[in-house]
This record gives sequence, C-alpha cells and structure tokens, in this order.
Amino acid sequence: MSELLLIRHGETAWSRDGRHTSWTDKPLTERGEREAEGLRPWLEGRDIGLVLVSPMARAARTAELAGLKDVRTEPDLREWDYGGYEGITTAEIQRSRPGWFLFDDGVVPGPDGHPGESPGQVGARADRVLARIAPRLEDRAGGDVVLVAHAHFLRVLTARRLGLPPSAGALFRLDTGTVSRIGTEHGRPALVAWNGRVGTGAGAAGAR
Repeated sequence: MSELLLIRHGETAWSRDGRHTSWTDKPLTERGEREAEGLRPWLEGRDIGLVLVSPMARAARTAELAGLKDVRTEPDLREWDYGGYEGITTAEIQRSRPGWFLFDDGVVPGPDGHPGESPGQVGARADRVLARIAPRLEDRAGGDVVLVAHAHFLRVLTARRLGLPPSAGALFRLDTGTVSRIGTEHGRPALVAWNGRVGTGAGAAGAR
C-alpha cells in the first residue's frame, strides 16, 4: 500500500502564540515560510500520487513552498471549528473552565456560521476524508497521498486511521511545518514516522 503523508502548515502568529485558529486565516510568519520550504528536499524524493489541501490560505501556501504540484482543495481538511474559542489560548479558556481539554470537552458556540464542533463531528469529517483516499492508499502503484492541513484535525484523522476514537488525537502532538507518515504493517495501518522535519527522524526515514 502507499503511505499517507500528513503535513501541518507552517507557523503563523496565532499558532506561535498558542491561539486556537480555525477560520481566521492568518498568513505564515517568516519562520513558517522557512519551515514549509524546508519540507521541499524531503518531499522531492517521494513518489506522490495525490495531494489534498485545506481551503485555508496558510495550508495552500505551505503546499506551494514545499513544492507540491497538482494540488486539490478538500473542504473537509479545514481545522476543527473552535466556535467561541477562536483566537483564545488554552490557558485563557481554563480560567473560566478549569481542567478544560479540547479532545474531551469540545468548544462553546461562536458567531454566526461557527457553532463549533465536538470531537465526534471532527472525527466524522476525518472519516470522510479517509474514505475518499482509501482507493489511492490501496493502490501500490498509485504513489503516496499527501494531506496538508491543521494540527488538531490531522491529529484526529491519525487516530481514526489507526482505528482509535477521535479523542485519541490528544496522543499525537503535531508541530508546525512538519511531516508525518502513516503506512502499514501486516496489512494494518501503522505509524511510521511522526512530527519530523528534514534532518530529523522522519526525514531520515523518508528514503525507501
């Protein structure tokens, strides 16, 4: 089977500051652009058959700087809708909700058009994406599938790909400008490399 490559977009001012960012489309910082460009040498060595990108500009820009071609926009790759917690840090939320944890507790409603999502709703979106790419992953000659998106969504998608509940996304920390790989072992999905940049474990493991 082909591998599933997960890329989190490069740094933005809000990701740098720990602010929950879903529909607010902050541009990449200079560091974020360097992170995205740093993915290019590693990705150039892969046989890539399909690239799907979140509709947000920060993801599209990351894909561009990483040198990915024939990119398709996939609406279901958008970030977790944080509702009323958009732009707010975890520490700020916990002042009024001690012990609050996104993967367990979800969010409160936000402005019109942004009611927020529960972990289960994000998991359902991830399942839709996985169902769409399943034929490509099963085609050994079709090349790898690349998803360029956002931290919390990709963490949930990873959990679902591995047969875990959406809340298990909490187990997979994902930094900006990184690439992770999900392959198979004995026909079952398995994590191959995680949260890597060129020159780290994931980059070194990229060669087949």
